[in-house]
Amino acid sequence: MGQWMQLTAADGFRLAAYRADPAGQGKPCGGLVVAQEIFGVNSHVRSVCDGFAADGYVAIAPALFDRYQRDFDIGYTPEDIARGRELKARAATEVALSDIAAARDAVAAAGRVGIVGYCWGGFITWMSAARLAGFACAIPYYGGGILEAGSEQPKCPLMAHFGERDAAIPVAGARQLAAAHPESQFFFYDAEHGFNCDQRKSYNAEAARLARERSLAFLRENIG
Repeated sequence: MGQWMQLTAADGFRLAAYRADPAGQGKPCGGLVVAQEIFGVNSHVRSVCDGFAADGYVAIAPALFDRYQRDFDIGYTPEDIARGRELKARAATEVALSDIAAARDAVAAAGRVGIVGYCWGGFITWMSAARLAGFACAIPYYGGGILEAGSEQPKCPLMAHFGERDAAIPVAGARQLAAAHPESQFFFYDAEHGFNCDQRKSYNAEAARLARERSLAFLRENIG
């Protein structure tokens, strides 16, 4: 189980973050920033951190909506989605990247640091790979907004996961993005948006398992 902590961004703003450390006294494999969906650092995001910690990584999920509403933690009802989208609309990308950088620095002592993100966090992961130094690799899952930011150039190894039946992200556009970035790895699954989240109706256990296996192999290759 992880615990909550405080981070300080470059502009002095203090935000919460959920951090999960590997059990035992052995040296961690490295650090991993987990970028949230629009639902906050909720129980699913915390479980993702706990899962990566069990695999040997120091995982940290900064509360990227703290600047707009602290302790934001919601579910997946239509009303929740509307609330999450409202905060996402207020969240400037460069400000979110500043908070991501604070999380990166908080786990740097663990070794090389990667970043993984889901939904809006997938977009933030893409932008972090392009605009922030200090990441050994990046893994965006079905990142809403990535297609519109396709001209950005990742500066670290990147592996992206998309659902072929994603109603929010046209698969044709995602495939065009893959063709424009042959240096990165793109994988497509017979799944909908949010297929990794076991709290959503769109959860696809087989796609989630395969994407996680590929992601862990990618992390081992680039972090340790």
